[in-house]
Amino acid sequence: MSTISEEKPSDIRDGEIAVPLPDRADAAVYFIGRIRTPWKTRQDCPKNARQARETGQVCTLELDPRWVPGLRDIERCSHLVVFYWMDQARRDLAVQVPGHLGKGRGTFALRSPVRPNPIAMGVVRLIKVDGNRIEVAALDCIDGTPLLDIKPYYASTDSIPDAVTGP
Repeated sequence: MSTISEEKPSDIRDGEIAVPLPDRADAAVYFIGRIRTPWKTRQDCPKNARQARETGQVCTLELDPRWVPGLRDIERCSHLVVFYWMDQARRDLAVQVPGHLGKGRGTFALRSPVRPNPIAMGVVRLIKVDGNRIEVAALDCIDGTPLLDIKPYYASTDSIPDAVTGP
């Protein structure tokens, strides 16, 4: 059983709780490519998908050429769901204190990239496909972020208009 770490590294905010990570991983993933964005550091990067869309910046999904056949018919989609690996995020916080909130929330109640498995997702507008490159608008990650998967976005099943998140 894991125990809460008593040590408090300097990069943990008051109220945050770090936990020890498991000794080994349960699964493996294949990065299918990399995401190219104009943002070189986490400080430059938009903080969320809404801010990314507001920038109007075009980002490029660069797929490993072996996966190009998987792009067949993708142009019929106006929007895509992109899954990516936030490889520079910490993985050990169970409770986080977002700067804008000032109080602790459980990691699974946040959209923060800091999580046991730093998987992020974004819904993006498809602009153009050219070989192994897909131009989209826009993603909230730094240049070179590993790409995990791409799926079509279906408004009829993926959108839940009455979904809410409380205060």
